[in-house]
Amino acid sequence: MLGDIWNSSEFAAKELGLTEFRLSLLRESGLLKPGIHWKSSPYGQKKPWNPEPLYNMKLCQRIIQNVFDNFAA
Repeated sequence: MLGDIWNSSEFAAKELGLTEFRLSLLRESGLLKPGIHWKSSPYGQKKPWNPEPLYNMKLCQRIIQNVFDNFAA
């Protein structure tokens, strides 16, 4: 079994060395794709119009590293 690959935005931001705000900007800009890099939390929502995102750490790290590598080149 793969285990739980989805993490909260707080944990993902900390592990990726970003702020939660910057992580949300990457999601909203379309760099992080829904269903691939992030998904809505399946747990009960206080605000259904603003669901909490969960992030796939490995795939997020890969795409962010690619962007920074291309930017530095």
